[in-house]
Amino acid sequence: MDAVEAIKEELVELLDMQKNLLKLAADTKDTISFGTNYQKWYSRAYKLVQSLAPERLSEFVSYYLIDPKRKSTNASNYVIQDYVKGVGARTNGYEQPLWDINNIISIRILNQVQIIAALSSRIDSVLQDVTGHLFAELQDSELQAASKLQKVSLRAAGSLAGVVLERHLQRVANNHSSAPKKKNPTIADLNDPLKQAGVYDVPTWRKIQLLGDIRNICSHQKSKGPTSEQVEELISGVNAIIKSVF
Repeated sequence: MDAVEAIKEELVELLDMQKNLLKLAADTKDTISFGTNYQKWYSRAYKLVQSLAPERLSEFVSYYLIDPKRKSTNASNYVIQDYVKGVGARTNGYEQPLWDINNIISIRILNQVQIIAALSSRIDSVLQDVTGHLFAELQDSELQAASKLQKVSLRAAGSLAGVVLERHLQRVANNHSSAPKKKNPTIADLNDPLKQAGVYDVPTWRKIQLLGDIRNICSHQKSKGPTSEQVEELISGVNAIIKSVF
């Protein structure tokens, strides 16, 4: 099972658990059982919200945790942690509770469940963002390595930079459904379809064409070796392309 399917399955399980939590929250006699089940649910749900919707984490937590700045308890700030600890509602002069704790806890749970339910639409985009971020970091690291390699071997440095460009263009082509059917497409194989698809303009296409030519000089041992200027142009050019073509 891949990451996306695993997360989707986790979401389904968490949403399915709401029925049991709401049933347990309906009767104060089940407070201990509720607390045990809810704590397990909350720990799992917290991790998902933290990963997929960090901007909503504080809201999610607020339905459970007691506000440390709270001066007194009332219906609006009574939270799930109060209920788990066995804290009831304040009473009036007739010893009658001022609010229905079971109803409030059910509302708090539903508030959290709604946040969890909203995550399902974000899984693909969030994982794509994470993957893209890691891919960008890898590219930067490889280009830094290529820069250092210039002192040892210009061919090796240029070849590494060329691999970064080729792999980036392959990713761009996949994103735009413009990947050629060729099993191992070269920079040239990828460059033309991307221009034709309108991913970038003619000047960018020509720049990539030039970078591909320099890469070929570096990769073909029988040809005259590249100059340091050519390799420097290749590395800086690739760096510019990976940060502007998506």
